[in-house]
Amino acid sequence: MDGAPPPLPGPPGPGARTHAATRRVRLADVTPDGRVRLDSVARYLQDVAGDDAREAGLGDHRWVVRRTYLELARRPRYEELVRLETWCSGTGAAWAERRTSIRTESGPGVEAAALWVNLDPLTMRPVALSGGFDDAYGAAAGGRQVRARLLHPDPTERDGRSGYGERIGECRWPLRSADFDVLGHVNNAVAWALLDELVGRVAPARSVRTAEVEYREPIAAVRAVEVRWSVARDVIAMWVSPEGGAVAVTALAGLGSGRTLGAERVGEAAPRRSSPPGR
Repeated sequence: MDGAPPPLPGPPGPGARTHAATRRVRLADVTPDGRVRLDSVARYLQDVAGDDAREAGLGDHRWVVRRTYLELARRPRYEELVRLETWCSGTGAAWAERRTSIRTESGPGVEAAALWVNLDPLTMRPVALSGGFDDAYGAAAGGRQVRARLLHPDPTERDGRSGYGERIGECRWPLRSADFDVLGHVNNAVAWALLDELVGRVAPARSVRTAEVEYREPIAAVRAVEVRWSVARDVIAMWVSPEGGAVAVTALAGLGSGRTLGAERVGEAAPRRSSPPGR
């Protein structure tokens, strides 16, 4: 995880489909110091993706997120107006990558790359992308192929230590009915809330520069999850399991050296993503 991360794919060329929207950062979206929360960012990404799909005539498709990667130059702040622009940046057999750029009136904010898997609405199994999808997004994807395999490590432990170095911690996290979506699964934004809370507890003076969450399995019909983590200087690794179950969600967060209330510090040491989007 050393070295500078490869760049995220930029917007497509003229004539290819993009979708843009604006929204204001509201009170329920922010931390006590006024920065937008990571789970709020995840909801923004879900909302603009859904709006784009409906506008493209693909609102009857069912999608589940497999992986989301964020680069945070500056977290938007309370009452700021943000502009979201999203486009398809690659495809696979039954999945597609969606890039989203979130900018504030003062400049860059958050860059995101998310891998979404297309499901059959009856069987809820992955199904090939339709011709209608290619008609809407093929030009934007530009023939770029992406893979859906997951690369985050398991929380293997030897002598109380994980593959990320320092001693593992763990806790039980109760779930609310509000954490479950219409499919009966824990919504993907909940993992981002857990990660934000974890960073605040174990590294309160640090800020998240990059973060990636991978979703291995849906979490359903449980009252709580088990959260394990390890810290290796500039990286926090997190593993989430339903009580008594296997790991269902993993996360890696690269930390900077501090927090500020205005423009956040940029250029601090942070891990590269597990591999470039399009892996």
